[in-house]
Amino acid sequence: MATTEEIKALRDETGVSVMQCKKALEEAGGDIEKAKVILRKISASVATKKSDRELGAGVAAAYTHAGGSVVGAVVLASETDFVSRNEEFGKLAYDIAMHVAAMNPQFRSKEDVKDEDVRAAREVFEKEAANIPEVARRKAIDGKMESYLRERVLLDQPFVKDPSLTVRQLIESAVQKFGEKIEVVRFERLSVR
Repeated sequence: MATTEEIKALRDETGVSVMQCKKALEEAGGDIEKAKVILRKISASVATKKSDRELGAGVAAAYTHAGGSVVGAVVLASETDFVSRNEEFGKLAYDIAMHVAAMNPQFRSKEDVKDEDVRAAREVFEKEAANIPEVARRKAIDGKMESYLRERVLLDQPFVKDPSLTVRQLIESAVQKFGEKIEVVRFERLSVR
């Protein structure tokens, strides 16, 4: 049985409802780290169920770094003004803008990567892997491609403030918290150099 303090600590850390925190802690046998994993799985499931909903509101946020030489900006959309005007939602948009400034993603999702970008990267990796034995070559190239995309795709990047989460998982937990579809619809990084 989870204690009130454990439930409160998990709720404070995740922002998820008390009942979901209690259920996750009970399922995890009181282990907070396991409960967080359970909540992440639930978040992904909730986000998938809400993925076909229409976005009708949102917020634009910007983060300026390095004495004004780098700016990350993001438009984070939600279904309603009720959510988009929430202070926590604004903080989420700001954190993602900070992430954009720090990590310089080039694509929002893997679906946004153009075929010619994939082809060009694959050609480079095939040349690099030319000396690797045939048996391991394909696996090496696929591994390099996966790493290349993870570094450049916003939703697949480890979140700059908590690398144990990807930006996608961060957004999925917000979907669970707010009960609405949430999506980064646009982002931009500007720098002096």
